[in-house]
Amino acid sequence: MSTERPNTERKALAVNLDQRRYGTFAEIGAGQEVVRWFFRVGGAAGTIAKSMSAYDMTVSDAIYGPCDRYVCRQRLESMLDHEQELNLNRLRESRGDTTAFFVFADTVSARNFKGTNECHGWMGVRFQAHPRDQDSQIILHVRMLDSENALQQEALGIVGVNLLYGAFFLNHEPDMLIESLLDNLNTRRIEIDMIEFSGIAFRHVDNRVMSLRLVQLGLSSAAMFSASGEVLQPSEVLYKKPILVERGSFRPVTHVNVDMLRSAHEMFAREPGVTEESVVPLMEITMHNLQAAGGQASGEIDLRDFLARADVLAACGKTVIISDYFEYYRLAAYLARHTRQKIGITMGAGSLGELFNEKYYAQLDGGILESFGRLFKNDLKLYIYPLLDRKSGELTTVQNLQVAPELRKLYEHLVDKRCIEQLDNYNPAYLSIFSRDVIQQIKSGDPQWCDHVPPEVAEVIRRRNFFGYRKTTPTMEAPTRPAVVTGLNHGNFIACPTAVA
Repeated sequence: MSTERPNTERKALAVNLDQRRYGTFAEIGAGQEVVRWFFRVGGAAGTIAKSMSAYDMTVSDAIYGPCDRYVCRQRLESMLDHEQELNLNRLRESRGDTTAFFVFADTVSARNFKGTNECHGWMGVRFQAHPRDQDSQIILHVRMLDSENALQQEALGIVGVNLLYGAFFLNHEPDMLIESLLDNLNTRRIEIDMIEFSGIAFRHVDNRVMSLRLVQLGLSSAAMFSASGEVLQPSEVLYKKPILVERGSFRPVTHVNVDMLRSAHEMFAREPGVTEESVVPLMEITMHNLQAAGGQASGEIDLRDFLARADVLAACGKTVIISDYFEYYRLAAYLARHTRQKIGITMGAGSLGELFNEKYYAQLDGGILESFGRLFKNDLKLYIYPLLDRKSGELTTVQNLQVAPELRKLYEHLVDKRCIEQLDNYNPAYLSIFSRDVIQQIKSGDPQWCDHVPPEVAEVIRRRNFFGYRKTTPTMEAPTRPAVVTGLNHGNFIACPTAVA
């Protein structure tokens, strides 16, 4: 059987020739570029019940209800709701036994005449996988990267055909569906930075894994999801907000990780124009980190390991961003694209030392100077957590960090400008905790690991056997003090023993 991907014409024709499919296309902005493919290839009368475009805001509000913004998820979902309800009300009785109804919708801001607008859009399909079935849905957000309006329209049309074809013929293979979204395109023309699957056809899909796939396949350089597992569109979460990021492995989340973000948050909130409530705190995991944990040179990722990290971060109530930005200056540029407010990054003193290692900037013509120029150009600030040398008991801080002699002046300049600040509100009791030690304790069955992580994290690890944890009988464990209750599991107390001092 051939594995060759069909081109856009063949995909559109395959949809038109599927006698079960019948529905509506509703497109706002950038023309009716998706439905155009289905009219052009022939056989559209068997597929298209209606094609419409409510460009006028007053008309759009009259049909779909009022909306503050017209290129947003809320408008897309109101379009999908309204048009699918009309399909079912008008057509279900007459042909519902043999027809799987669908709605394709998009609301888009393509390049304007002056070239001053953000070129992006929301796109989605709501469909019945089989006649009389419950609805399933795919929603995605795209950024159009072509410099000309006509090229953006063309790219949008191709993505729309790919989405509709994938929903109908690849819904049982969501990984393959995501991979097919840029068929006959490339990442220089379109970026997909958010995708969400829902409904009966996707009841087994974990949208956090789908977010990971977007970054892994290069469809986007970053993806985001909330503590509840809801996928988030970065520009809507970060728009005009001050942002604070902690990068880490989070295998597992320890008291240090939580304390680092807390202490940085407190200091960041003292910056002019920043309030504690307005800050968007993010925990970032890089693809480089995930691939290293998978131990695969091919770049494979251990999904169980990824979901374990996601679940322990969720237990702490943290929003997670997965990125392909190994270099901090690239992460800074990405964040600055979404906000003009202040940006903070918190890291340990050891990571700060690595930041001044010139080997990471060999690919830049300007080397480390160019990278730091990009990193700090938008008033970005680094907040540094101290590093404890457990042998000597000495702390490495901003004040005594050792950097190469030829970079000393640069380092001192950044410190004097307060681009790099030492955190002084940390909890000293946590400085001896290192995640690599905690992992080894978990794997070896040493119950002291519970002392080094938040109680809610310990509960999740024990309940789901994460990071090599194995349940043991009381006689196999070290002597313990009375158990400390750390959480609930379906009405049963989960006890986390604390090792005898």
